[in-house]
Amino acid sequence: MDFTTPLVALIAFAVTAASGLFVIPFLRKLKFGQTILDIGPNWHKEKQGTPTMGGVMFIGGVIIALVLGFSYAAIFNKNFFIDCKDKYKLTVFLAGIIMALCMAAIGFFDDYIKVVKKRNLGLTARQKTFLQLLTSAVYLAVLGLAGMKTTYIPFLGDVSITSGVGLLFWPIALMFIYGFTNAVNLTDGIDGLASSVTLVVSCAFMMAAGFMGFHTTNVLSAAVAGSLVGFIFWNGHPAKVFMGDTGSMFLGGMVVALSFGIGRPILLIPAGIVYLIEALSDIIQVVYYKKTKKRIFKMAPIHHHFEKCGWSEDKIVLVFSAVAFVGCILAILPIIFQF
Repeated sequence: MDFTTPLVALIAFAVTAASGLFVIPFLRKLKFGQTILDIGPNWHKEKQGTPTMGGVMFIGGVIIALVLGFSYAAIFNKNFFIDCKDKYKLTVFLAGIIMALCMAAIGFFDDYIKVVKKRNLGLTARQKTFLQLLTSAVYLAVLGLAGMKTTYIPFLGDVSITSGVGLLFWPIALMFIYGFTNAVNLTDGIDGLASSVTLVVSCAFMMAAGFMGFHTTNVLSAAVAGSLVGFIFWNGHPAKVFMGDTGSMFLGGMVVALSFGIGRPILLIPAGIVYLIEALSDIIQVVYYKKTKKRIFKMAPIHHHFEKCGWSEDKIVLVFSAVAFVGCILAILPIIFQF
């Protein structure tokens, strides 16, 4: 029996949870506290100064768990490395991790500007967009050069992306990666929301990868899930630390990497339904306000709308996680029933 996946999840949990004991005091010592926007809910002002950039906790948890988990597999279960013998699968696995870390680096620079300059805006929208699109484009180029020739669409199966209409996949995929990275970032607006929703999503991809025999992606999903459980211990309401853009952009890149890791990025659409709703609510609010000078939602993204309707942060996290769970069930149904 292979214990690599549960071992990695356990290590990721333990490392992330334990890291809070020294990372959070260290961030406080550096005065890396969150600056709350004046346009936000008034009650969020009490969160002013809560340490941010806590995403380094679960990023470290994921990396350490993977190193130790693969070391364990190398000694006790060499058959585990069957994916590593496939150059394409290995490239997709490594490229996904590197892409997520690059997104985290962009988020780190954004957070650093916020805490050093004491500005909540960080990098300009143009700077952030350029860096995110560049990272996304390089990631897709690596996958293409490694031999990615098809993408899976439910009911249609594998569709060629090397000629004709299939070439549209590449610009769509570019915006797909960029969009989901930012959508996860938008979801990180209240205590424990992005971490809880992404925990559900990573568990879904862990199950999907297990069904499909993608061992490395299965373990990577487990590392993400385990680390987020450890992070929620510190990030749940009332949060003792925020993940910052460092963490949310890493998670955005990671959920994309998991979807490409099983060769079915389209399944992130139902699995990531909460991210999509958050992003669309923000877009709709902005467009509608520019045209009418009126607002559809009391505040966007939509989790703030429910806050202003009187929902507690815990209730929002619970309901949004339940919605994510339903979306994830819909995402893995094509895998379970093979359609």
